[in-house]
Amino acid sequence: MGVLTDPTLTTPPEQTPAGPGSGPRTPRTLLAPAGRPHVDRTAPDAAERVAEAVREQARGVDANAPVPRLWQTLAALGRADLCVARLTEGHIDAVRILREAGREPVAEAIYGVWASASGGTGLRATADEQGWRVEGTMRFCSGAWFLDRALTVVATDQGKLLVDIDVQDPALTRLDDTWPALGMDASRSVDIEVRDLKVPAAAAVGEPGFYLDRPGFALGGAGVAAVWLGGAHGVLNAVLATTHPERASAHQRAHLGAMATAIAAADALLTQLGHEAGQARETDEDPTATDMTAARTAVEQAVNEVLARAPRVTGPNGLCRNGEIAHRLADLEIYVRQHHAEADYELLGTHLLEHGTLLGRSFR
Repeated sequence: MGVLTDPTLTTPPEQTPAGPGSGPRTPRTLLAPAGRPHVDRTAPDAAERVAEAVREQARGVDANAPVPRLWQTLAALGRADLCVARLTEGHIDAVRILREAGREPVAEAIYGVWASASGGTGLRATADEQGWRVEGTMRFCSGAWFLDRALTVVATDQGKLLVDIDVQDPALTRLDDTWPALGMDASRSVDIEVRDLKVPAAAAVGEPGFYLDRPGFALGGAGVAAVWLGGAHGVLNAVLATTHPERASAHQRAHLGAMATAIAAADALLTQLGHEAGQARETDEDPTATDMTAARTAVEQAVNEVLARAPRVTGPNGLCRNGEIAHRLADLEIYVRQHHAEADYELLGTHLLEHGTLLGRSFR
């Protein structure tokens, strides 16, 4: 049925034990080998195939794996298919959030995380005797057509509250004409209209403010960057597959080299941060939120290089006549815009002016 079944998506080679009695090695790169994608995004039932792949991956991945191994898995998924990777990452993030709050996910449920307040939209919760009554419109509800549950941010009088809701509740209406874009189309990230959704008090995940204030928030954002990195890796892989070594022009070679260098540099930084985060419990030197933002930004820069240079290698033939490359580029262009662009660059510049350091390096 076109699902992603390559074992490297859940157990990349760098993660396998070195021998009897030895534990898994810390990966030296997030860019583990992966097979060609098995989801045909040009197929009429591409969204259904993506949903099937997400169910398989979400139930097979260990959301509590050490950070470097988890990010390597996310990058491998991103290389294979960004829609599958984005939705699987959302499930993993939700499970980790729940456990950070001292809760367990509903058994066998596939989760997402919905937190958008784009364009003044969002959900509002009014307290009643049993909990809350929720109303409003939420944008960018990825996986809305097949998820079982979603951790959803709602506004209350006490602040932003995260609640665990049943996505199949009839109080939720999916607005299926709200994602006309080609990029990430199979993720079905449509708007959700909520009318009189009854949410019990027990569905609250943490106190108001927990979602943004928890230690794992920045770590989750860096996990998203691992998916972007895999997406960039996948574009380069697809472009290389269509470029003949003996017929490539000097300019094509230059663009290929520049893309590979940018991806490798971002990979090295994100791998280092993942290792530091994985060792945090032992050293009490957890990478800061600023460091995580810097790593995300390095990946965004690499992605921008790929988005600019890949079409110059393929030319119009590759863009117009190769469905895989077209979908990969469209997906990546949309998904990387979860990066906050100049707002994140400003944050990094402010930190640099105040402290003179970034990513453990002095710039004064």
